[in-house]
Amino acid sequence: MTRRPDSLLDSGLLSPVRAGTPVEEAVGDLAWLQAMLDAEAALARAQARLGTLPGAAAEVITAEARADHLDLRELALAARETANPVVGLVQAFGRRVASVDPAAAHYVHRGSTSQDIFDTGAMLVAGRALRLMRADLGRAAAALATLAEQHRDTAMAGRTLALHAVPTTFGLKAAGWRKLLLDADARLERILDGGLPVSLGGAAGTLAGYLEYARLDAEGPLDPAAYTVRLVETFAEETGLAAADLPWHTLRTPVADLAGALAFTAAALGKIAVDVQSLTRTEVGEVAEPAVSGRGSSSAMPHKRNPVLATLLRSSALQVPVLAAGVTQCMLTEDERSAGAWHAEWQLLRECLRLTGGATHTLVELAEGLEVRPERMTANLALTGGQIVSERIAAVLAPRLGKAEAKQALTRASHTAQHTGRTLGEVLADSAELRDHFEAGELAELCDPARYTGAAAVLVDRALGNEARPKAS
Repeated sequence: MTRRPDSLLDSGLLSPVRAGTPVEEAVGDLAWLQAMLDAEAALARAQARLGTLPGAAAEVITAEARADHLDLRELALAARETANPVVGLVQAFGRRVASVDPAAAHYVHRGSTSQDIFDTGAMLVAGRALRLMRADLGRAAAALATLAEQHRDTAMAGRTLALHAVPTTFGLKAAGWRKLLLDADARLERILDGGLPVSLGGAAGTLAGYLEYARLDAEGPLDPAAYTVRLVETFAEETGLAAADLPWHTLRTPVADLAGALAFTAAALGKIAVDVQSLTRTEVGEVAEPAVSGRGSSSAMPHKRNPVLATLLRSSALQVPVLAAGVTQCMLTEDERSAGAWHAEWQLLRECLRLTGGATHTLVELAEGLEVRPERMTANLALTGGQIVSERIAAVLAPRLGKAEAKQALTRASHTAQHTGRTLGEVLADSAELRDHFEAGELAELCDPARYTGAAAVLVDRALGNEARPKAS
């Protein structure tokens, strides 16, 4: 059987959370190849700016640094012979440049090494992916801010250890979700602000090759110290990345930090997904994912509309922290260049990027289209017949009966309500030991869950920056 060409591609069949999302293209093989070519071109331009490489050669190298000029599959197969894709890339790219300008080809990869190009390319890929994620996080956070504002006072059951606890509000829950997104965004911003450096170390982290070629091509004497600093800074300017204090071939802080931020982001989205899954259960029904024709259908049960967006988010959240742990483990690099630990990072890091990027893109649709059902929240608040406010009533009775006696009395009343099917208010009203401790009309107000949401509204206002909002009458 003849195998179709696309059978060689990772089409995302087993990773639907990122299939078809912008990050998929941003971190795909073609994007990675282009990033490495961008690194090669930026290096040539940096050397040209410092007078150690002909400007005309840098122009040709930059013009020809296009991924569509090279054969991805050939480069992948060639990488088996060298254990990394850069050696074959440099050879193929050199031939491409030579076909246009033989003289310029001599300056391709001038003084460099594979890891400088790959790691710089990886940082370029990461930066492009992180910007997509931050844009998605911003949109999702804005949508959640709207939900928090709209449902600032929408009472719902607070749940602890899976059971009704005390009332809260959906606005506070949405504000909490938003806070997670802001926290994630802050971590990604810190990575983008100086945490993605160029890699420039040469064969063993001494920059010896760069210096030697610079001496050959420079006009006049070369100051190694000054040139080293200027080369790193100029390379950083040309790529838009940060300058590194030291070569980091085996000092993998940038990659480990990146993986850690991605793990937090994916997990933060996963928390939201788990909440949505719980709230969308048939017997709960307090929220629903945006309805799209055909989405969420079951292959066997026509009546079902599964929460697929939350499911995709949760799948990402369960994978990325594990992958990120693998990236962190790759910090155990030996000597000045690693045989295996560096190589093991590549696919782990890319999966972290595309799973997290796919999740942030998915979250936008969920947050902007989430259907909130206050009527179901109200109905569920009544499921325990008022027992959800037992904490409040115990607090009110404590100064009248004593703290211990108040708690015991409420425990007995709750037990009676639970086993008779009556509301807690009804039991209290009929209780000889308790009814005389309430003023007329007080019991009905105390048993109203919507009147026992504590500082939820204030906390929402604080989270949204609305501290000066007038209090509801």
